[in-house]
Amino acid sequence: MTYSTAHSSDYSAAQTSADTVARTRIVKIGNSQGIRIPKFIVEQLGLSGEVELEVKDGQLLIRSLQAPRQQWAEQFKQMAEAQDDRLL
Repeated sequence: MTYSTAHSSDYSAAQTSADTVARTRIVKIGNSQGIRIPKFIVEQLGLSGEVELEVKDGQLLIRSLQAPRQQWAEQFKQMAEAQDDRLL
């Protein structure tokens, strides 16, 4: 098991080979509030541009937004390989 920690004035984080836990502060951004996501977490999740936020069971989930048809080419290829690409 690999374990590492990181500390800055904005956040502290602990990372094992399987999980990452970070603590960060809520900061004022204009009339809104926000959080700073540590760079290594952004890179680990492949986040960029816009993200989707969901509140579920008292937790905040952050997901990368993907184009609705982003995976279609690969899915069509898999269908063709499985000979499941006939017209209905």
